[in-house]
Amino acid sequence: MEGSIAPPNGIIGTATLPAGLRGDYAHALEDGTLPAEAIRRTEADHATWRTLVARQRALFPGRAADAWLKGLDRLRCDYAVPDLDQASDILEDAAGWRLVPCPGLLPDGQFFDLLARRRFPVTSWIRRPDELDYVVEPDIFHDFLGHVPLLTDPAYARFLEAYGRLGQKAAARGLLTPLARFYWFMVEFGLIEQADDGSGSAAPGLRAYGAGIMSSRAELLHAVDGDPARLRFDAFRVMRSEYRIDDLQPAYFVIRDYAELFEAIATAPALLDVANAATPIPPGGSHPQDEPWRT
Repeated sequence: MEGSIAPPNGIIGTATLPAGLRGDYAHALEDGTLPAEAIRRTEADHATWRTLVARQRALFPGRAADAWLKGLDRLRCDYAVPDLDQASDILEDAAGWRLVPCPGLLPDGQFFDLLARRRFPVTSWIRRPDELDYVVEPDIFHDFLGHVPLLTDPAYARFLEAYGRLGQKAAARGLLTPLARFYWFMVEFGLIEQADDGSGSAAPGLRAYGAGIMSSRAELLHAVDGDPARLRFDAFRVMRSEYRIDDLQPAYFVIRDYAELFEAIATAPALLDVANAATPIPPGGSHPQDEPWRT
């Protein structure tokens, strides 16, 4: 899965993190974040960032969702590893969010608590030059370039806060499996309908916004230009859908707009128990009630 993330226990953190993670967990504060003084950047870090951004930028026309691309442009982050305080000022003005540095993967409690407070955790370190195409743990390129641009969109930002609040409740009830699936498909690998702009996209009217797609060359080309299964978004279907972390996605879900995600989270509490008890749908599997997305 080129450039995307494959944490050992899924996309959401775990109650106890596995040993051997790469980040500077020794300096993490009680809420999982890092003090600003613990972060140092080198010119090599900035060079790696510029290379990664330039490679992805070349692929965005005709493939990146408008709101995501406008957010990226607004952040002005092409030429150096972003300063999180400066980016936070932009996000706070746009939608009331701020960024906080962290060592990497966070336990569930810390992760959900930060989202519920409109604080998005961003991994502090960046991959090495020999890891441009693949990194196992999420780094700042994935976290910032993939996730942060859409935090300038009020509708999406409102959804992610609501997701954090639901996560707090789901964790207490032992219902994180269906919620982890929702995060995987709709936050990391989501697609959105968009009016065709005549750009010549391989899939007119379809654009990508998920962080795992936007930070990966292979996933972006596969999701938009390739021929995977693309299904109309249905929250219950998503919560039953298993996923793989070691390959390109065989199926994606397509939303109409970001408000649809917020509406789904508002109704999700009633679905969690049922989805958790339902027979899972294997990766790339089909269901009789599936509604294919068509342009």
